[in-house]
Amino acid sequence: MNAHDRDFTGNDIAKLHYGDGDFAVLKPGRYVICAITGKKIPLEALRYWNAATQEAYAGPSEALERWLQRNPR
Repeated sequence: MNAHDRDFTGNDIAKLHYGDGDFAVLKPGRYVICAITGKKIPLEALRYWNAATQEAYAGPSEALERWLQRNPR
């Protein structure tokens, strides 16, 4: 088994500070948790987050869902 084959464990959760176009790693890890779905998002796949709320999202639909929750029509 190599590093890419192992299961995610609690020790693999990263702690990040989300900025306006990038993020800073505060605690190294392999993934963060989506604020909407609870899915694990590998850091290399992380593309969507909110700097104001410091939340990560698994994809654009999750980011839109959170935006709609905060901005009801």
